Amino acid sequence: MSSDLMNYQESLSTQVARNLATTTKSLPMMEEITPRWILQFLPWVQVNSGTYRANRIKVLFKEEGKVHVTKNTDQFSVAADQLRKIPLLSNISNEEMDQLANKFILEQYERHQEIIHEGTASTKLFIIANGTVEATTVGDRGQKLQLAILSTGDFFGEFALLDTKPCTATITALSNCSVLTLEQAEFEALVRQKPELSKRLEDNAQLKAEWNSKVNEHGEHKISIQAGHKGECILPETFVDYIEEPREYPLSIIQTVLKIHTRVTDLYNDPIDQLKEQVRLTVEAMKEQQEWELINNKDFGLLHSVAPSMRLQPRYGPPTPDDMDELLSRVWKKPALFLAHPKAIAAFGRECTKRGVPPATVTLHGSPFMTWRGVPIVPCNKLMVNGKAKSGCYVGTTSILLMRLGEQEQGVVGLHQLGIPDEILPSLSLRTMGIDNKALTSYLLTLYFSTAVLTDEALASLDNVEVGFYHNYATY
Repeated sequence: MSSDLMNYQESLSTQVARNLATTTKSLPMMEEITPRWILQFLPWVQVNSGTYRANRIKVLFKEEGKVHVTKNTDQFSVAADQLRKIPLLSNISNEEMDQLANKFILEQYERHQEIIHEGTASTKLFIIANGTVEATTVGDRGQKLQLAILSTGDFFGEFALLDTKPCTATITALSNCSVLTLEQAEFEALVRQKPELSKRLEDNAQLKAEWNSKVNEHGEHKISIQAGHKGECILPETFVDYIEEPREYPLSIIQTVLKIHTRVTDLYNDPIDQLKEQVRLTVEAMKEQQEWELINNKDFGLLHSVAPSMRLQPRYGPPTPDDMDELLSRVWKKPALFLAHPKAIAAFGRECTKRGVPPATVTLHGSPFMTWRGVPIVPCNKLMVNGKAKSGCYVGTTSILLMRLGEQEQGVVGLHQLGIPDEILPSLSLRTMGIDNKALTSYLLTLYFSTAVLTDEALASLDNVEVGFYHNYATY
């Protein structure tokens, strides 16, 4: 007797029945898609003619930022043009810059080692090539007061090149540090060789003194006013001066050509519209790239738009409540949101747990957000950790941004242009380019956008945040 007869079937099998059934199909899924919260929180400004001009009061003095230090194997060096970022050396000739750049020597300091002690004389200019240092002073009651945390590219002690005076701060290495130094004797030798250099340094110092009388604390042209009601004072005469060449933000662009065979759109559109899904997923990828550009683009991205005075360093590595408070002290005028990688938010949460101060949460746009001092901490994987966006299990450093939002608040705004031809989403168009001789239909997708930081103190950054540090707790 055959096995088929032994396995007698009394009803229709489910396997055969499935051939007559209609399966339920999901839309195509893509793991790259994120909430892209920054696109939702940013206030978007309509830009005409594709360009936004950010007018400001005239800025007479603006910081140049960090000195770029080049590393070649274990050797560090500084390019001559980078020395111009040090105010004292800003008007030195190219030839003199080259001579000075070759005079720097490398010094190594171990963690917790003192580099300069407050009150002692220093005769060097220091440029941090690698590592982090802390500048402290002693308060009136003998307590240790932190002045600043400095890291790679920061410099200190430049005025020791001109005059040997007691140091006004103690500089201590918070990590193993490599530091490039220039001795006062080397600088004085150059001045003796070029007497005109001494005159230029004096002119530079005099110009800065004049700037101090003409600018406010933000380096902007001062508006002179008189306050008080006693006597008959001669009122000051003033005017509001504007910057001659305000920064312009041309809209950036993301484009791609989507190709679909006519046979696909003719025959295979039920139950899912093939063209619609191809366009939807392509737009999702373009929006992901848009968010990346808003944060990382070297011309207008938020990470590259932070003023030098608004860049901070964590003291211990991981982001602590103290570090977040320091950010809030910089963007204190109506701070709107922190922006951080999910790993950085987790690292901050661990520090709060260690200190027994769990952050409150708030619901925005239907989702919960951790907050600090009432300001939401918004996750964004485009603030990458060591160049990686995915929230995997890894260590590394990233940045946390804090910003004020809105044109009326002189904050951060998004830029786009509505009403472009064939617009399917704000500032995003879809145009048919025709059918080629292979029966492929081409569609051009174009997205226009940018972002602008209207004033320096609208955006601050906590850089070099370590995300891989965990506390060990006693287990029972």
